[in-house]
Amino acid sequence: MADLKMPELNNVMIAGNLTKDPIFRETSNNTPVVNFHIAANRRYKDSSNQWQEDVCYVGVVAWNKLADSCKNRLVKGSAVLVDGELQSRTFKTEDDKNRTIVEIKAKRIQFLNKNGRTSSADTSSVTDTTDTKPDENSFDKFLSDEESDLINDDKN
Repeated sequence: MADLKMPELNNVMIAGNLTKDPIFRETSNNTPVVNFHIAANRRYKDSSNQWQEDVCYVGVVAWNKLADSCKNRLVKGSAVLVDGELQSRTFKTEDDKNRTIVEIKAKRIQFLNKNGRTSSADTSSVTDTTDTKPDENSFDKFLSDEESDLINDDKN
């Protein structure tokens, strides 16, 4: 058992709506970065067979061209599908205490609204090309038939 190694896998995909307008800034060496939070809802039936809803709030960070694209397209309430990896970071608060947060470092973001800040009439996807080569612009291959139908209904 000592030779058994755990695979190195860190991948997350989540869909939700922005809880606030994104915060865009540039680092000291002019690298664009954007931070935003999304709310992802989950519906389920409880033990008494009543529908309940649970909300998960998740922070997202995007860099470079992906950040620029988010700046131009996202506002509070925008629907997005984010594909990325979890990352943690630690920083000191104003009262000199260490705080650690976990957020998604976006690799791809698909904008699900018909209209955002731009006049795009359909959903579009943007890929962060700094780390990996883009393989496709569409997340359709990741969606179930039901999810795909829901997105296509929103387009009509």
